[in-house]
Amino acid sequence: MAEMQTSASGGEDPGFDLTQFYQVFFEEASENLDNMESLLLALDVGAPSDEDLNAIFRCAHSIKGGAATFGFEDLASLTHVMETLLDRLRRHELQLTSTMVDVLLESGDNLKAMLQTHQSGNHSGMRNDELVERIGVLATGEASGPPVVVPASPKATQTMQTAVGPVELPTEGFELVVGPLEKISMADNIADLFDEIPGLGTIKALDQGQPDERGKRRFHVVSSSTQAELLDLFTFHVPREAIEIVEAARKEATEVMPKQAIVKPAASPVQAQPAADEGFGFFEPLPSVQAAPQGSVAPKAPVAAPAVTPAPKAEAPKASSAPAAESATLRVSIEKVDQLINLVGELVITQAMLAQTGRGLDPLVHQQLMTNLGDLERNTHQLQEAVMAIRMIPMATVFNRFPRMLRDLAARLNKQVELQTVGEATELDKGMIEKITDPLTHLVRNSLDHGIEPPEERMAQGKPAMGKITLLAEHKGGSIVIQVRDDGKGLSREKILKKAMERGLPVTQDMPDAEVWQLIFEPGFSTAEAVTDVSGRGVGMDVVKRNILSLGGTVELDSAEGIGTRVSVKLPLTMAIMDGMSVGVAEETYILPLGSVVESIQLDNQQLRHIAGANRMIEVRDEYLPVLALDDLFNVPRHSEPQSAILIVIEAEGIRVALMVDELVGQQQVVVKNLEANYRKVPGVSGATILGDGRVALILDVGFLVKRARH
Repeated sequence: MAEMQTSASGGEDPGFDLTQFYQVFFEEASENLDNMESLLLALDVGAPSDEDLNAIFRCAHSIKGGAATFGFEDLASLTHVMETLLDRLRRHELQLTSTMVDVLLESGDNLKAMLQTHQSGNHSGMRNDELVERIGVLATGEASGPPVVVPASPKATQTMQTAVGPVELPTEGFELVVGPLEKISMADNIADLFDEIPGLGTIKALDQGQPDERGKRRFHVVSSSTQAELLDLFTFHVPREAIEIVEAARKEATEVMPKQAIVKPAASPVQAQPAADEGFGFFEPLPSVQAAPQGSVAPKAPVAAPAVTPAPKAEAPKASSAPAAESATLRVSIEKVDQLINLVGELVITQAMLAQTGRGLDPLVHQQLMTNLGDLERNTHQLQEAVMAIRMIPMATVFNRFPRMLRDLAARLNKQVELQTVGEATELDKGMIEKITDPLTHLVRNSLDHGIEPPEERMAQGKPAMGKITLLAEHKGGSIVIQVRDDGKGLSREKILKKAMERGLPVTQDMPDAEVWQLIFEPGFSTAEAVTDVSGRGVGMDVVKRNILSLGGTVELDSAEGIGTRVSVKLPLTMAIMDGMSVGVAEETYILPLGSVVESIQLDNQQLRHIAGANRMIEVRDEYLPVLALDDLFNVPRHSEPQSAILIVIEAEGIRVALMVDELVGQQQVVVKNLEANYRKVPGVSGATILGDGRVALILDVGFLVKRARH
């Protein structure tokens, strides 16, 4: 670590390449920024908890330490002033205000932009002078009222006259023992820190620069930083086990205290206990503060209610220490995970081939082989589930981005809303998470813009002034259901029908509600009276539906005027492996997604009805369904007519059709292969898989088949 520090600060070791650690820093900084934003949004401005303030401080502190180490000055300068403000807040020297929360959130946005800039390879840095100045003003207390009186620490102190008045200085020092070390000069790196960092304190060698018989060197240190903070700083240069702190007498501390030391006020009792997990970085003193008259209490500034009130949580997130996190998790690139999944998919196919071959053997003669094949099938299935679980990510990854979005949007629309999330731990495949984020974002924005009424309107209707939006995720069978609910004004059936008639859509006044609600998914359909920068252009809901359908999912909408709206999205857990129903047509085998199969019916030709010559229908439970023959659709060659036929009833978007096939082969799990990447796009086909006998079977696109049969 010593080489890392010197290379970052002065470049003395040109042979050491810090760029190899950039990606780790970017990932950890992004996680810290996300955590900091969540904590800021959950803060009670009127009475913030010390635990939350300390956690936010640690996030900013960790980012600053890493940024300074790697030479990202723009990141380090901004997080430095953020850290100063947060430190005064957690020491109760300042009263938290909504303005401070807004500025800290804005700073988080700027830090994210800086990270993206550096990740793209542009290390020239970004200017944040105006934002840094604003935070600095808040940190001085000029914009937030007089500082809060902090009780004096029980430690020994010394009064010193400064430009801002009498300030009590901590006069306790300690003896620092360093060693044994591989190089004696490594101890001098610690001493150099006190020259490089203004206000850190003083350090005095007690051994004339020579180690004792055990290879240890001794220093006397006086600093306004806590011992925990100094230990974090020192361990950048020497191993932690080579550092020992020994308390020194007060007299020695007084003798070495510099006359012009820059100091910070005594810590409050709450902060007096140092946090050992505040991360690495550089430590600067806080600005000197004018002490309030004894016995006075700083008045509380009026606090504006936040636009979004997060739902109560069972337990506040706690920042774990670095060693614990490293032992519990391992960072692996997504490319390696995808490669592993592909190899497991090939193993599943090979196992299916072996099982197919084993079915032709005599189980009595090859008993041991059959037992081994059974064990291989079981172990392969368990390995497949374990590997697929690696790509599974909790829905909290998506849900956590909405509190900030709703907070900003509610402020623009002058609305109040509470966001409630249920089932954040429900897991979904990473590929699905990335593709469902945009549709969910649009649905949540719509709930606030079109659903939630302004506070005065809600109160006039007898509703609470603050509306509620609920995000819910749960597993149902082999799928995940995501709901976006609000308690707003709901959809207006009359307004939707009127708009549809104006556009010339085929609608009637006696249409069922479910069909009326589906009209909002028509391209360009909007009931907004005015176009704003938020919505009203009629672009969005049709894209939402198209994206969800492309993932093999469905979307349903239910609403009650004056009560609210609920949008339900149903998705498969993963698109890499699926449960399918194998059907045979002549010599070909096709796969239908099992979630789309409703039932199978033995065909009786007397049940078929012919419409307009070629079109065929069949009556199933008082409902006429169009019949689509797969051999006609895909031009499957036949050498002879089938003895009988079977109808498979499938459903997509709430519409059912019947597929005519020759036989049901069976139900099985299949590994989905991208046909378009390996061949070309084929209408009616969403992918392909390899069967146990080595043949390729096409996976049918149920949505396409339903539209083809209906039109």
